[in-house]
Amino acid sequence: LAVVGEAIGNLAPSEVSWGSGTTTIAVNRRENPAANVPQWRTEGNLKGPSDYDVPVLAVRDANEKLTAVLFGYACHATTLSGYQWSGDYPGYAQIDLEKAHPGCVALFFAGCGADQNPLPRGTVEIAEHYGERLATAVDTVLMTSQMHPVEGALRTAYAEIELPLDTLPTREQIELNAKSENHYEVSRATMLLEQIDNGMPLSQTYPYPVSAWSIGDDLQFVTLGGEVVVDYAIRLKSELAGASTWVAGYSNDVMAYIPSRRVLAEGGYEGGGAMVYYGLPSVWSPEIENDIVGEVHRQVELVAPQGTTVIELQSLRP
Repeated sequence: LAVVGEAIGNLAPSEVSWGSGTTTIAVNRRENPAANVPQWRTEGNLKGPSDYDVPVLAVRDANEKLTAVLFGYACHATTLSGYQWSGDYPGYAQIDLEKAHPGCVALFFAGCGADQNPLPRGTVEIAEHYGERLATAVDTVLMTSQMHPVEGALRTAYAEIELPLDTLPTREQIELNAKSENHYEVSRATMLLEQIDNGMPLSQTYPYPVSAWSIGDDLQFVTLGGEVVVDYAIRLKSELAGASTWVAGYSNDVMAYIPSRRVLAEGGYEGGGAMVYYGLPSVWSPEIENDIVGEVHRQVELVAPQGTTVIELQSLRP
């Protein structure tokens, strides 16, 4: 509350503008073994979808001095794997931007990069290098004359939808899992049994947060909960018209990985294997992609400026 009060007390006339750049740090980790990435990248043969967009929102004061910049990227911040505190490559990008623009506050948001890794990785030097590349992409946008002024009102919508899980396990199945050699499986089974024994049945759904902001007349900012795979950003950017669309994951709640129908069908870690670490009793239902995208469309219609065209939702079928 003190920080909010301080911000309100420092209100001043400002100009807000937006633009978008690119950088190719992200690699689809489901499709590209880490050892093959350097050669495949050199050959131009990296596989699988990625989102290389770098959205940028800039705030300048009455003297056109940059006071804040918000930027995003769709890739795990996992260049480093140790136990030391680190902002990884986004943190190094923030440091570089704040050095280049004294007095500016640089803020980062994570896009739909749950199936994307910064590869190669493993050293502080690599993390610094990726941070420099991301900061350069942001600065390239900031220094162009192609940034678009934000004109019009801020309109927002938020809802929590009941996102369905697939078939729930029986008590007998959970008791069997409690005897597993996998201690993560044992931990989840123990937790689920305690929940049932305390009179709380397993839920078939999870309250999943979705939000849409219309920032002025031209920019849409969609936020989704959980670790969202890149397919969602690609689909939403394709389906939504009349505005530039930004999509953030990890927003308002992180309950599990959020696979697309494609990734769910393929399986693997993001497709369901990671659910045990989050403690959810089952994998997601195949309908979750349509449920999430449908809610985004509903909210975008609510917040869209008058006269904006929104492309009709294209439902996926088995």
